Amino acid sequence: LVAVASHPLSSTFSAFNRHLHMATTVSLPESLLFVSTLEGNLHAVSKKSGSIKWTLKEGKNNEGLTKLPFTIPELVQASPCRSSDGILYMGKKQDLWYVVDLLTGEKQQTLTSSFAEMLCPSSTLLYLGRTEYTITMYDTKSRELRWNATYSDYASTLPDDETKYNLAHFVSNGDGLVVTVDSESGNVQWFQNYNSPVVAMYIWQREGLRKVPHTNVAVETLRYLTFMSGEVGRITQWKYPFPKEKKPKNKFLVGNITFHPKEVLGHGAEGTIVYKGQFDNRPVAVKRILPECFSFADREVQLLRESDEHPNVIRYFCTEKDRQFQYIAIELCAASLQEYVEKKDFNRHGLEPVVLLQQTMSGLAHLHSLNIVHRDLKPHNILVSMPNAHGRVRAMISDFGLCKKLAVGRHSFSRRSGVPGTEGWIAPEVLSEDCKDNPTCAVDIFSAGCVFYYVVSKGCHPFGKSLQRQANILLGTYSLDHLQTDKHGDIVATDLIERMLSIDPCSRPSAEGVLKHPFFWILEKELQFFQDVSDRIEKEPLDGAIVRQLERGGRAVVKGDWRAHITVPLQTDLRKFRSYKGGSVRDLLRAMRNKKHHYRELPAEVQETLGSIPDDFVSYFTSRFPHLLMHTYLSMRTCACERPFLPYYSCTWVMNRPAVPEPATCKCILNHVPSFC
Repeated sequence: LVAVASHPLSSTFSAFNRHLHMATTVSLPESLLFVSTLEGNLHAVSKKSGSIKWTLKEGKNNEGLTKLPFTIPELVQASPCRSSDGILYMGKKQDLWYVVDLLTGEKQQTLTSSFAEMLCPSSTLLYLGRTEYTITMYDTKSRELRWNATYSDYASTLPDDETKYNLAHFVSNGDGLVVTVDSESGNVQWFQNYNSPVVAMYIWQREGLRKVPHTNVAVETLRYLTFMSGEVGRITQWKYPFPKEKKPKNKFLVGNITFHPKEVLGHGAEGTIVYKGQFDNRPVAVKRILPECFSFADREVQLLRESDEHPNVIRYFCTEKDRQFQYIAIELCAASLQEYVEKKDFNRHGLEPVVLLQQTMSGLAHLHSLNIVHRDLKPHNILVSMPNAHGRVRAMISDFGLCKKLAVGRHSFSRRSGVPGTEGWIAPEVLSEDCKDNPTCAVDIFSAGCVFYYVVSKGCHPFGKSLQRQANILLGTYSLDHLQTDKHGDIVATDLIERMLSIDPCSRPSAEGVLKHPFFWILEKELQFFQDVSDRIEKEPLDGAIVRQLERGGRAVVKGDWRAHITVPLQTDLRKFRSYKGGSVRDLLRAMRNKKHHYRELPAEVQETLGSIPDDFVSYFTSRFPHLLMHTYLSMRTCACERPFLPYYSCTWVMNRPAVPEPATCKCILNHVPSFC
């Protein structure tokens, strides 16, 4: 196991300690060394002897951990991934702060940053930032959770340049043996076995832990060098050259790209780091990619070049290479969708949630029109742009590292190359061994459905908490509890999200179909739809197929008799001109159409009760009859191919016109599979 070189909590933890004014109050004995082991314990040991002074025991039940095909952090970065025996590994990480008594090692409390202002610093307390990496093992054949494994890493940085550290540590990669050597004389100072493989070693310096280097050596080699070489019965003397860490420059220039190594915007999979930089005197985000991922980077650049002309797809500027890395300069954004949703004080610049989702789907529809499947749609990969000259922002799809360009004439991609996506956002057909057909662009629609609910619920996931999500996805077990069943807007949202989350990919709408759904309609369009429907069925016979479909289940929509649920002035006005059937959806739509057409002729008290057109007028009826819009929309699908209804439905219909019209067959334009309209 290789310890993580730079920790995601480092900058946060330093700021946390500075806020607590800990830089001068904490005074630790110079003789203490901190040893972190695989089982999750942190030992405070003597530098002189290696003996344990105290242990912070935070270990989890990691039985079988050594059988994992990768290290825990690698699994979290690559999550989810599947092994040859059908086990699915799904990972997450959690950041915590611990307050530990310096003298005893006793944990005082567990913190988050929200507690910072409530703490009083003490010279006897140690403030430790830590990340827990957790992997869940899921058997895709038996559909059972196997067990969990946890690995911990503490927030740390490298020692200051002026720090002289004269010890060299050699650790066994098979057990907990540590051999400490004086790096100048080569004399072995001490050796100890901590009964679990060592993953990191630290000293305390100024405001936090500083990681000191250690060298992993095979257990047999380490024991031979330490105990068997040299004269019998004596410990050998040895020296080992350690490379010196170079202090990073303030600014790097690679070709036409400049970036600042200290201004890290985020981290991606496979060691990718995103920096703030410049290209052609404009601010950009710079992705630094490792050599083993160059082929993926080239593919990402090609797809960006092909698709970035759309306003809701991240803009690509330039790519450069040096001997170590590849750099991609892309549009600099203000935040991710996660910050938009979860940060209470986030400035949205007037970008409303529904508009943000509409823009996201517009970008996705553009990708699908180019036969590009994103395959990793999630809140982290949907960004909010920087404000333009008018102070407006927009949503953009980013991170094309897992995108797939479908060949001409193909509508699916193979699963042989692995599992693309992020655990908890992956469509079931990608992971299910029961699915015989290859995945299509419908995988993006599923992920988008999860994103939609995440936004409308203000941070919740339809498939539950992170560790159970992917298992629930495979089982098709979701909950939309944050959407009310008797509220017009929530009913519309529920209909769309449920269709997007369908376990059957052929039942999901296309990206264009999602954009045409009433979820995105403004009130003026809702009113126009009600009017067009009423006009269309005005001359239809009562026993005709269209009217029968509209009235099927209609009594529940109008709550028995809709006339009893409207205000008295409107009731009185309706009785003046003609009789309406209170149990009929068609008659309710007819009343709405007539009052809209003759609104200016209505008595003042009727105008006042209905409100202004279109917004108040539509809300008057949909608040009283919240199922009216979706019921009407679904009932009128048979008319989708007719010219007046083309703005409302996104499907081509193949009509077989028998004597009595029946519901037609619908085929989606993009993926040519049956879908809703």
